[in-house]
Amino acid sequence: MDENVIELSELEPGIVCVRMQDRVHKNTFSHELSRELIRAFETVKANERYKVVILTGYDTYFASGGTQEDLLTLQSGRGKFSDNNIYGLALECPIPVISAMQGHGIGGGFVMGLFADFVILSRESVYTTNFMKYGFTPGMGATMIVPHKLGPVLGPEMLLLARRYRGEELKQRGVAFPVFPRAEVMDRALEMARELAEKPRVSLITLKDQLVRGLRAQLPEVVDQEVAMHDKTFHQPEVRENIRALFGK
Repeated sequence: MDENVIELSELEPGIVCVRMQDRVHKNTFSHELSRELIRAFETVKANERYKVVILTGYDTYFASGGTQEDLLTLQSGRGKFSDNNIYGLALECPIPVISAMQGHGIGGGFVMGLFADFVILSRESVYTTNFMKYGFTPGMGATMIVPHKLGPVLGPEMLLLARRYRGEELKQRGVAFPVFPRAEVMDRALEMARELAEKPRVSLITLKDQLVRGLRAQLPEVVDQEVAMHDKTFHQPEVRENIRALFGK
């Protein structure tokens, strides 16, 4: 596995960490990062020693969503986001996944983190579902998982307004996730992972399967609906102009 963008390590018996660390692209979903992230979760699935996964980023970045190149490719009609299913990796993982979002979670990067079984946010970091900032409707299962995890008021607000929220602001808004100073996020995730690793692996797999069964069943239909919405919204000229003008701001 290419350690330049993904580091896979067993922190303690049964606890595996998948660290995204594409410093060149700030953990946007480059082809390399996407490929190695999928490979990492395939490795996790195949290893019967593992009981829990911690998914995290590096420094001030958790995950930053699609690259400008890929967004322009989608805008031109040469593909769709569902061609590369990284958004559902945590949901489909048989063992529990903890998203230790120590850094910024942007667009599809934040959405991917929400598909984990447990989410821990950083007080200082920025979280946003910024799809509509560019003028196209959300994808990657966002229309399902964001309201599901953030609630019927804050979830649609995040999707429609596409504004940025610091972790501290989300805490004040009453999100159900724990929010800690960035320096403490990984330690808190490890504490939780240790509690999970005390349980029998088969019991963790069986219970997770029951708890997420509904989301797993709904996701393909939701993704189809989001792709259909993209057919209406992604190909507008102003979307292309916004991607070029606003990317990275």
